[in-house]
Amino acid sequence: MKTFFLIFLSILSTSVIISAQDDLSSLLKTGDTAPAFVCKTIDGKEFDLSKAKGKIVMINFFATWCGPCNQELPVLQDNIWKKYMNNPGFALIILGREHSEQEVKEFVSKHKFIMPFAPDPGREIFKLYASQNIPRNVIVGKDGKIIFQSIGFTREEFSKIEKLLAENINK
Repeated sequence: MKTFFLIFLSILSTSVIISAQDDLSSLLKTGDTAPAFVCKTIDGKEFDLSKAKGKIVMINFFATWCGPCNQELPVLQDNIWKKYMNNPGFALIILGREHSEQEVKEFVSKHKFIMPFAPDPGREIFKLYASQNIPRNVIVGKDGKIIFQSIGFTREEFSKIEKLLAENINK
């Protein structure tokens, strides 16, 4: 019985990890059209998802107080942004869920991030995609459809994002 229970727990844990992109807090599934939004980055530039068709777009939702977010963002900057920041086939937007522009600016300055950040103080953008849980990444394909979603941060899961981007950006 103990062996059966351990096998059951193992299968359950694996299925939870595998189905993270389709959890109940995600309002969209892989293959759905990503909801369009427009926001202003903390450096005053406009980001308009509807104008990003033809690019692979990575949307990251974070909060300054979120431990996993704070682990993920340096990896995002080093492993993805520095690699693709000058690639015309890629766009990135990092949204501070429930943060003001000033809070996001202070956070970015403190951590010396060079990526495009924007505030989402009222969860207006976040609530188009999910009801809860951060960090959250959404990868939008060149056709405007979601090709990948993840919640939380592990190196293994982030490696999947890196591989997906490498396979799709220059296609």
